[in-house]
Amino acid sequence: MKDSIQVIFGFDMETDVGSFTPYYDGVKNATAPLVELFDKKGIQGTFYYTGDAARRNPESVELVKRSGNEVGCHSLFHETVGDELFPIPGVVPLLPEEVPLRIEKATQWVQQVLGEQPVSFRAPRLWGSTALLNSLEKLNYVSDASYPMYFYRERFMPYHPSSADWTKEGDMNIVEIPNFADMVMQSNDPGLERDRDQWPLFRTKGTDALMKHIEGFVKFLRERNLPVVLCFYFHPWEFIPIQESYHYGEATITPDRFLTLGCGDKAMKEFSLLIDRLKDMGSTFHRADDFARQWTKSKI
Repeated sequence: MKDSIQVIFGFDMETDVGSFTPYYDGVKNATAPLVELFDKKGIQGTFYYTGDAARRNPESVELVKRSGNEVGCHSLFHETVGDELFPIPGVVPLLPEEVPLRIEKATQWVQQVLGEQPVSFRAPRLWGSTALLNSLEKLNYVSDASYPMYFYRERFMPYHPSSADWTKEGDMNIVEIPNFADMVMQSNDPGLERDRDQWPLFRTKGTDALMKHIEGFVKFLRERNLPVVLCFYFHPWEFIPIQESYHYGEATITPDRFLTLGCGDKAMKEFSLLIDRLKDMGSTFHRADDFARQWTKSKI
């Protein structure tokens, strides 16, 4: 694994625009085109379903399963199951003591639709925690892709976390896979440094803009003699037309423009191009579970 570029594409199968709407148009309408694109390109990835998304969209889960891609878990209702990194109005984090039951329930809901237990997880917004990782370990998950590299800035490659602090290396069986961020660029976001996280640059500015950050990070890793593992997160709603605002209940929700800009055909076109560009670099593409097992085996 050390000399090649390993890529994990993950899709967070959730309500449209994250927690900002109650709709599943992305899950309903983008699963098939994405699976078809993967098949055409000869690659595989992981689709992380919230328990609610799986129960409401069993045909989407079945399609992913039949295609040979992985069905993972993404919490129960796209909720904050880990440590809050920045506040979002109306989104209240679970208490640490609530996390084990919530993750167990989410796992059960996905399993009921999938027919087997999911073994890969990603926390909504990449907000993980030690309580979350211990819960996943207890349920025999093999991979978690929640580590936000842009925020913690300590782990640049996969690792087995510590049960005392999920951001540190330890002896847990689960493999933590950090999410790609540009650790070379000069951040203009003091403290949070969220601008290092390059989602959703592929659709807001295009693949060429994203590739500059990818190439810089690959160079950064190779100069340090570290393996190159690129883990990306996307959402099915990015690949359908998305409204700039939604009215439901008693309010109109208008997300920041970067969340909805370039969704639909542009996103699909740029994503296809991104796959080609990564292939040109000699990348290989993996499901999260397969990657984690290979990673663990290579360390034994």
